[in-house]
Amino acid sequence: MDLGLNDRVYVVTGATRGLGLATARELIADGAKVVITGRDEKTVGAAAGELGANALGLAADNADPATAERLVSTARSHFGRFDGILISVGGPPPGLAADNTDEQWQASFESVFLGAVRLARAAAAALESGGVIGFVLSGSVREPIQGLAISNGLRPGLAGFAKSLAADLGPRGIRVVGLLPGRIATDRMTQLDALSGTPEETRARNESTIPLRRYGAPEEFGRTAAFVLSPAASYLTGLMLPVDGGALPGL
Repeated sequence: MDLGLNDRVYVVTGATRGLGLATARELIADGAKVVITGRDEKTVGAAAGELGANALGLAADNADPATAERLVSTARSHFGRFDGILISVGGPPPGLAADNTDEQWQASFESVFLGAVRLARAAAAALESGGVIGFVLSGSVREPIQGLAISNGLRPGLAGFAKSLAADLGPRGIRVVGLLPGRIATDRMTQLDALSGTPEETRARNESTIPLRRYGAPEEFGRTAAFVLSPAASYLTGLMLPVDGGALPGL
């Protein structure tokens, strides 16, 4: 199936590794051009170099109020257009609800929540009909994850914001979608499994609760994200799509 991505231009934040990088790779493979971001200039440059001529790397921090407008203007000046954004941020620090500090909550709110809201608002102001705004959230939108209290608090709020934005932008022909990754085999998941002290046992126990009995591969998430960002998904908006091997128990 032709996804209609040829020559379209997307911004993908947090794309130096993991889910963001996997998505950028799939978008480019289907003909799109991508501006990728990360906080470290050297790392983002290396990732862009790996992706090739249709990728531009830009060091940027989602928590910086100037980042949103800078990314949109860079996409337009470098590639000549702007068709959509995938807002992907690193996971907030783990911890139990009673243990995370005010400082951890505040820093996470700035980067995970408010930074994402700013990026979405800037994209909404710049996009035309056919544009799309995507959020990489988490299965914690639907079901809290033990030991990730900050994620459990912030990501459902972003899902509510995304749903509201979809209703606001729908009359302009702009779509808003959310992706809810489950246990995908990224560096972040490796770090979380290691917190138990027995990472291999933890992974095996987690995989036993997933109907497909395995962690997902980053490219499986990337292909799903590329589809929902593409014109081929033109009648999908306001949805929260789990990419989790069937792990979420609800309908």
